[in-house]
Amino acid sequence: MAIDLEFDKNHLWHPYTSTTHPLPCYPVESASGVRIKLEDGTELIDGMASWWSAIHGYNVPALNRAIAEQSAKMAHVMFGGLTHEPAVELAKKLVQMTPASLQKVFLADSGSIAVEVAIKMALQYWQGRNKPTKNRLVTVLHGYHGDTFGAMGVCDPVNGMHGLFKSMLPETLFLEAIPQGFNLAPCPSLLAEMEARIAENADQLAAFIIEPVVQGAGGMRIYNPEWLKHIRAWCDKYDLLLICDEIATGFGRTGTLFACEHANVEPDILCLGKALSGGYMTLAATLASDEVAEGVCASEAGVFMHGPTFMGNPLACAVANGSLSIISEGRWRNQVPAIEQQLKAQLPPLENEASVSSVRVLGAIGVVEMQRPVNVAEAQKVFIEQGAWIRPFGKLIYIMPAYCMCSEDLQKLTQAIAAYAMQASV
Repeated sequence: MAIDLEFDKNHLWHPYTSTTHPLPCYPVESASGVRIKLEDGTELIDGMASWWSAIHGYNVPALNRAIAEQSAKMAHVMFGGLTHEPAVELAKKLVQMTPASLQKVFLADSGSIAVEVAIKMALQYWQGRNKPTKNRLVTVLHGYHGDTFGAMGVCDPVNGMHGLFKSMLPETLFLEAIPQGFNLAPCPSLLAEMEARIAENADQLAAFIIEPVVQGAGGMRIYNPEWLKHIRAWCDKYDLLLICDEIATGFGRTGTLFACEHANVEPDILCLGKALSGGYMTLAATLASDEVAEGVCASEAGVFMHGPTFMGNPLACAVANGSLSIISEGRWRNQVPAIEQQLKAQLPPLENEASVSSVRVLGAIGVVEMQRPVNVAEAQKVFIEQGAWIRPFGKLIYIMPAYCMCSEDLQKLTQAIAAYAMQASV
């Protein structure tokens, strides 16, 4: 049976899409490896890894088995007062592979909720430490942390897609943007300015939230890891918790298992999602230190006040265990550098095109920033003609492919970007 695109157009509300002027939607029949097969038989090499989550590709036999075997036992059971092997095993894996200080694991539904949980942990922690006035967050501009209200409150107020809701969001202290450039050392004067603003507001600040090394949907900005060391030092000096949002960067994407490892920095709270389940099911985790957990539970409530219905879903936990087992095998340690090397060879020449502003690459992330905002419908038509699935936003054309992608397929993606850049230069 053919997919009813007319019904889709008239009734399904797609993300960041107008219902009165919807973008074209392409009907998918199946997906396997790094390819998406459309209903008409067209095969597209997926440069997005399903919004950065399908790091092992599609239709992975080991992950398929994990889902099937778990579904034969139980699809779901409430996590209040009950537990199960998939959740326990997942927590063991996460505690083992994340920074040593992170010993408590809260399983959530999605990346945005993982951020909500982290923020609530920070606020409740300071209540438990008898400092209730420490109830604001601090971050830098150009960050993006999700679409729910707490998460929107720490996204860039102008470029974070949530300006419409500004009057309803918490009052966050926004510091100046961190300059782009993985090898660009922090500027002493900017460091001093940032620290001064933190010092002025320290009595009100609960936590500093940051995307380590790569700011994702706020602009795909890559910065020097040394900044993380300074932020960690400020948190220690002025009594703030450090929240690292690694929903996009976790599990090898930047070339280290977690991006905070580039600076050898340990957060007090860590947010994970996307690749956690290999792109199979919605799942996220917020990890915290024992110190944070003790503070939270010392508050008036005596417990952490959050409990999603589908927390610790057995199916999601089972497939996440399969995904992390693949990560633990270590193939990504060769795959990601190979992708990075190829992207660094094939994307920078595009800076010679009049339509291109800049190019940046880190790990399995390649970004081409255009001079002007990209017409998504027109760009996707070009990409599909080239046999590629790439979803631009704003001025950015970027790819974050599955780690298993071969060099030939990756080259087709970079060639598709080049084709669009050359067309846009005319």
